[in-house]
Amino acid sequence: MSATAGQAQSERSLAERLGLKPGQVVQEIGYDDDVDEELRRSVEAVTGTELVDEDYEDVVDIVLLWWREEDGDLFEGLTDAMIPLTGGGNIWLLTPKAGRDGHVEPSDIGEAAQTAGLSQTSSVSAAKEWSGTRLVAPKVRK
Repeated sequence: MSATAGQAQSERSLAERLGLKPGQVVQEIGYDDDVDEELRRSVEAVTGTELVDEDYEDVVDIVLLWWREEDGDLFEGLTDAMIPLTGGGNIWLLTPKAGRDGHVEPSDIGEAAQTAGLSQTSSVSAAKEWSGTRLVAPKVRK
């Protein structure tokens, strides 16, 4: 296996850990110079589309929300992130891992998510410095 093929396989696994699929539109909120570029490239490689930014004015399938403790009120950040989501979409809340600058306590994530009406379904090591928490809105019964 070539280094490039191995690299592609490794990159795919980052986005696949987040359950991303080809054709999905992924909005990125909270981009800064500390985000994980390998994860960003992996998302674009798996979805086949470029990440859209906070100013995107259409619906999206997934929101990647980079969040640090000093970014403000997490509840507000989550409610803002829900606005562009399609039905069945979800938010991947990406926070610095424990012991890193900007780490957000899991209890704070749980409280903000519950207050925003979101359910936490899984947590993963999204990148070297970042943890990912998958948040979904409850399904509406018809």
